Amino acid sequence: MDVKIAHAAVYAVDLEKTKDFYVKYFGGKCGGIYRNKSGFSSYFISFSGGARLEVTHSANLQKRAYAEYGSGFSHIAFSVGSREAVLHTTKSITDGGYPLYSAPRLTGDGYFESCVGDPDGNRVEITV
Repeated sequence: MDVKIAHAAVYAVDLEKTKDFYVKYFGGKCGGIYRNKSGFSSYFISFSGGARLEVTHSANLQKRAYAEYGSGFSHIAFSVGSREAVLHTTKSITDGGYPLYSAPRLTGDGYFESCVGDPDGNRVEITV
């Protein structure tokens, strides 16, 4: 069996703002919007290397309280290719008014990374 992750999805309070975040800061290519009668809408965003993120919204969306160590998915990570790109991308995002959760650093497991928040506060890791 040849298994691969087809895509990950994230609910967004502001669908357009969240879509624009991932397109602007991570070079995603966005497809057209999908809408259905129940108030659900989404975009698929494709990244180099074949990864895809589905940014979704529902008329019935309930915003979750943030918990640093809550159960569920922890973060999404983007490899930007170099330490310089980690520094540049982190600065661009924080200059855009988004939160910095952890400054660029070399972690104990050998990654050079930072962590920022997307428009809904979801953790986005930026790594080499």
